Amino acid sequence: MTSGRPARRSRAVVLLGLLASPPAVAGCARAVDGVPTPAPPRAAAATPGSAADLQALIVTTVPSGLPRLPDDELDPPAGEKTVADVAAYSDDPEREREVLAEYGYRYGWERFWGTGGPAPMTGVFVDQFEHRSGAAAYAADLAHNEAKHYDATLIEDAPGLPGGCHLLAMEDADPQGRLAGPAALAWCGHGVFSVSVTAVADSVDAAEEEVRTVLDAQLDRLPPK
Repeated sequence: MTSGRPARRSRAVVLLGLLASPPAVAGCARAVDGVPTPAPPRAAAATPGSAADLQALIVTTVPSGLPRLPDDELDPPAGEKTVADVAAYSDDPEREREVLAEYGYRYGWERFWGTGGPAPMTGVFVDQFEHRSGAAAYAADLAHNEAKHYDATLIEDAPGLPGGCHLLAMEDADPQGRLAGPAALAWCGHGVFSVSVTAVADSVDAAEEEVRTVLDAQLDRLPPK
């Protein structure tokens, strides 16, 4: 698909590790336990024609009950992402822009939940591409880059995740990378979208459960493949 791959960078790590003067955020209660009821059928979403349209498809809550972090109180800000924004996470932004162009990158959106520090936290990243092949290749390459960085085993086609998704689960993530605590990270290609979810929690099981549930909810909000 491409002569290069995106440079190794964890967008969740960059943003959550550089919170500027984290605000005091009131805690949110967890969802009340009970018997789940089927959700009403959702109308199929239209493929976004802009980053603003993509924003409307991003999940708004997470099952852990963590409060949402305001986009503009993160440094760099979350929210809308352009090619230049994503390339800036790399040590070689110019080369990264070339690689992103080869993938057919259009725009993306990031959203975070937490309490103002690196743990606990949940992050969602949705990026839109010109073609399905670019989205799938981008997700796979990011997953392999992260597995190499953390020297962790990447689980391909992980149980409980849609086919073609990639999962990392770590008891003790790299403190220097600011994933402080048990963490899980997943990447999926879904049509013209690359979707990634990161969670840091009290245990690997809790982080995996957060990632799986949020990923399911996010994929359900996107147009069908």
